[in-house]
Amino acid sequence: MSMQILESLLADLKKLKNPQKAKVLARFFKTGKGEYGEGDVFWGIIVPKQRIVARRYIEKISFADLRYLLKQKVHELRFLAVVILVLKYQRGELGEKMRVADFYLQNLNRINNWDLVDLSAPQILGDYLFEKDRTILYRLASSRNLWERRISIISTLGFIRNRDFYDTLKIAKILLLDRHDLIHKAVGWMLREIGKREKKEEVNFLHKYAKKMPRTALRYAIEKFSKEEREIYLKMC
Repeated sequence: MSMQILESLLADLKKLKNPQKAKVLARFFKTGKGEYGEGDVFWGIIVPKQRIVARRYIEKISFADLRYLLKQKVHELRFLAVVILVLKYQRGELGEKMRVADFYLQNLNRINNWDLVDLSAPQILGDYLFEKDRTILYRLASSRNLWERRISIISTLGFIRNRDFYDTLKIAKILLLDRHDLIHKAVGWMLREIGKREKKEEVNFLHKYAKKMPRTALRYAIEKFSKEEREIYLKMC
């Protein structure tokens, strides 16, 4: 671990702290007792400024440094690490992509809020697993951990972008009766993404499962449908 690099990075981020914004973000990300983001600490740094800092350090920072950042309670430090991982993956050759994907899987327990999942899962796992065995996504879909379940379905956005819908639909079925609102939203979102590319695939799924789906998932899924179509499906729920 390079303490000099980390000290420099932390100093750059601390200059951007905004206590008022931190309070807003803490409420938005549900950090209260018993809420999904309990224990998360915010410095109140907006995403565009974090991305600027990330680009400044992408060539300097090591995987050990990134592991250190991911272990921190401060949300922006984990977010910065995830931004850098995505950039490293996107810019890297095959060997670097493998290193990033392996590191990501080794530190999956620190990808522990919905923005961290949504930023990284499709860009890293969704791309990396496209031509590989996808069994790990099914293991994650059956996890007791909320964020692992969200990773399982959101990763498939990488497949959807390549018009491969098979695993999204199978995992959506596994998660259909999940109890958490953040999974309902994720499932509905991925079904909507399928519908943007091949509406018939989404409609076939909805014909089978709309009556069983949580209302939130259904609303997300049919968001782009006509008013008349939406009313038909919502009456099923």
